[in-house]
Amino acid sequence: MKFKRIFLIVLDSLGVGGSIDAQNYGDKDANTLGNIVKNYELFIPNLEKLGFLNTLSMNNKESEAYYTIARPKNKGKDSLSGHYELMAIENNVSYKTFEETAFPRDMLEQIANKTKKGIIGNIIGDPISIINKLGDRHKQNGSLIIYTTCDSNLEIAAHEDIIPINELYQYAEIIREITKREEWKVGRVIARPFTGESGNYTLTNNCRCYTLMPPNKSVLDILKNNDLQVISIGKIHDIYNGYGITKIIKAGSNQEGINKLIDIMEKNFEGLCYLNLSDFDTLYGHTRDLKGYAKAIEALDVEIPIVLNKLEIDDLLIITADHGCDPTMPGHNHTRENVPVIVYSRLFKNPHQLDILESLSDIGATITDNFELEKPWMGTSFLDKLK
Repeated sequence: MKFKRIFLIVLDSLGVGGSIDAQNYGDKDANTLGNIVKNYELFIPNLEKLGFLNTLSMNNKESEAYYTIARPKNKGKDSLSGHYELMAIENNVSYKTFEETAFPRDMLEQIANKTKKGIIGNIIGDPISIINKLGDRHKQNGSLIIYTTCDSNLEIAAHEDIIPINELYQYAEIIREITKREEWKVGRVIARPFTGESGNYTLTNNCRCYTLMPPNKSVLDILKNNDLQVISIGKIHDIYNGYGITKIIKAGSNQEGINKLIDIMEKNFEGLCYLNLSDFDTLYGHTRDLKGYAKAIEALDVEIPIVLNKLEIDDLLIITADHGCDPTMPGHNHTRENVPVIVYSRLFKNPHQLDILESLSDIGATITDNFELEKPWMGTSFLDKLK
């Protein structure tokens, strides 16, 4: 069975239970979806039909799609490691995290010297809380707000009326170079523009990530090198530093991402459309907003019939995640979790539970197998299981 177009949707941080090595990350009891279900009466009939909730128990219940879970293999529990693994990029590097005292003084001094800007913050937390805590002070003195969410990242925030977007991007590029030093090497430097007034500051859709060069060729590169389309929606382009991407589509929210996906589904192309829905993570996981996270899942569920109706007979839809961010866990950090894998096509005659995938890279391997291309760096295709 071969598909002309593959649509891959990553539900950013929507894990389904602690991985085998979760205890090593302090995440033994983590289960993003499971703990939401325990604490909120989740109503997602469309996702449920596809086997989404079945991934919590893996007990061979009926479904309208193939479903299973995938175990993380790459080190770390950040977006970079998870997305790398999805596209068969092996990563055995544990990028630096600054979970106790935020960033060291000598790093901040270099940033201040290179950017010629003052720095405020240097704290740990979620973006929305931090910009509302420090936004007034930033507007008064024009300093850069610098913080981390405990993941392997350094985030730099500024009000768009105080520091123009392109200027903020330039500062982020400077900081990316500084943080390439081994002792400071974070996976991502993230520029976070915001707008609004005191007490009601909000993030804008102009977020941009600055990542490192992928350590080896990815599934995206393989597709692009064989003249297939690789369409990125949301932060996908930034995560892979542009490598392997043929078309970039910006989307600042889950709803905008789904709308852009539906637009692309009406186009004629051959290859992969790759979408990240980041609100789950940024707005609700890091802020530990369980109710908000649940409502975001319900909002996605409403869109599922529209997405399914847009699929052509030879299209394949894969829904998965990159890691967890359990809103019931302490702190603000991601959680080391298995991820759900939902695989749907109108061609399927008898979809059912698949064997557990030993790596997220099995998804990438299945994509290249579908297009009869070279086997990627890691991963085992399950294409022959889809009938």
